Amino acid sequence: MAFDRLFEPLRVAALAAGRLRTAVAYPLCSTSLRAAAQASEAGYIEPVLVGPSARLAALMAQEGMRPGSMEIVDTPDDELLAARAAAALARDGAVRMLMKGSLHTDHFMSAVVARESGLRTGRRISHAFVMAVAAYPKLFILTDAAVNIAPTLQEKADIAQNAIDLARALGVERPKVAVLCATESVNPAMPATLDAAALSKMADRQQIRGGEIDGPLAFDNAISREAADQKGIVSRVAGDADILLTPDIEAGNMLYKELAWLAGAGTAGLVLGTRVPVLLTSRSDSMDARVNSCAVAVLYARALAG
Repeated sequence: MAFDRLFEPLRVAALAAGRLRTAVAYPLCSTSLRAAAQASEAGYIEPVLVGPSARLAALMAQEGMRPGSMEIVDTPDDELLAARAAAALARDGAVRMLMKGSLHTDHFMSAVVARESGLRTGRRISHAFVMAVAAYPKLFILTDAAVNIAPTLQEKADIAQNAIDLARALGVERPKVAVLCATESVNPAMPATLDAAALSKMADRQQIRGGEIDGPLAFDNAISREAADQKGIVSRVAGDADILLTPDIEAGNMLYKELAWLAGAGTAGLVLGTRVPVLLTSRSDSMDARVNSCAVAVLYARALAG
């Protein structure tokens, strides 16, 4: 799709940044193995497959891949043990990124967030989707639709900061964050609107840095200047948002799936707030989405390295 070309500058920049060694945890299905191979062939990652070597070698042969074309770190045939081994590689600096294979998300993320993994920071872990849709002229970030169920105000502040840092890594000098609610008015009966107003003030006081934050904003006001003008909203963010911060996982997940399945959005996804980028791919993700995610992760990893 034409609007998916919005990802092209990121792909080009990631290629210029060079391949990064990436631990792929338990890629024991055709989709996850081929995604790692395609991202490697495209020039974004140097895959390190983590799992039972005999099964991985057999699957590579089944898929017509040359033996030895990807490094394998042998582990017992256990999802959680493979995830822990992949996280340890990242902790020890042997890889720069982590990618989920065919294992259950809970097993993968439990290894990432475990204290002994050494991958946590002082900030709340969150997830961000980078998205491209036909009706919007630029890429935008949707957060959090995958990790935090009902974030508190402080957790939303971390989610916002994570997304701002990602947007800056992708070349947005001062990202504009729209804090989404069902209305653009502060209403004490709707706690999300109070959080939105507080986040805006926290940004004014430099408790959240590097971006412009405004809220509460309804979805139409966040993405349409015309809608904002019709309601008399004076805002540097309304109609030009780079980041859409949702009130909870239900709103975020539904919005993501509506954009992906009804609007045909181009997507990339990444876990933030960890010491290395974490690619949390889904079985339903297209190959383009997986490769987009690798490109975004490479740029984010370079930014983390300073």
